[in-house]
Amino acid sequence: MVTFPGGMATRPKRYTRLPRRFPSRYGAPIIDRIDVDIFRRMYFTHCLSCSFCEDACCDHGVDVDLWHVERIRAHADDLEAFVGVSRGRWFTDEVEDDPEVPGGGSLRTRVESGHCVFLNRQARGCLLHAYCLSNGIDYHDLKSMVDCLFPITFFERTLCPSDDVDDHSLICLDSGPTLYRGLRHELEYYFGGEFVSVLDGVEGALGRPGKLACRDEV
Repeated sequence: MVTFPGGMATRPKRYTRLPRRFPSRYGAPIIDRIDVDIFRRMYFTHCLSCSFCEDACCDHGVDVDLWHVERIRAHADDLEAFVGVSRGRWFTDEVEDDPEVPGGGSLRTRVESGHCVFLNRQARGCLLHAYCLSNGIDYHDLKSMVDCLFPITFFERTLCPSDDVDDHSLICLDSGPTLYRGLRHELEYYFGGEFVSVLDGVEGALGRPGKLACRDEV
């Protein structure tokens, strides 16, 4: 059961199994179950067009899997000059082991003065993303899966809304497309065309009695 701030309870979470396991392009994570709320909850989606969030989702830093940490560090000399923050200040020191993420673990970006160190404080947006655009690099090469898929995430082989969605703390909720529609292109990049075709079918079956097998969990 999801509970919003103030104690108001919502319906139980609903999940549906996929016909097979879908590994990401990195081998991990592997997804075989979907929280159907990704087809119901909505969010603003177009971050840099938002006029009300003040980059609130960048206040806490982000987990960066070790696969992407190494790619970021490979650009360290140029990145230091671009972002204006020395490489020793980019990440926290403790590695969190996690077999579900590329590289088998992650570091978290540091927070300084209330925001992620990679936030563009002179304008808006992510400086890692801006660096990639400025240098003709696919941003997926440097930005982590957790970052690019937000506010969808993964846990125990389940694709699901991030905690910020479930607890209603994400400031841009309830306007715009669904989580799935806003991030379908990212899911296709990471998990492939068959994966999103299957999810399209799940999306289409919602609300059609007998067409979708779901399990409720409290």
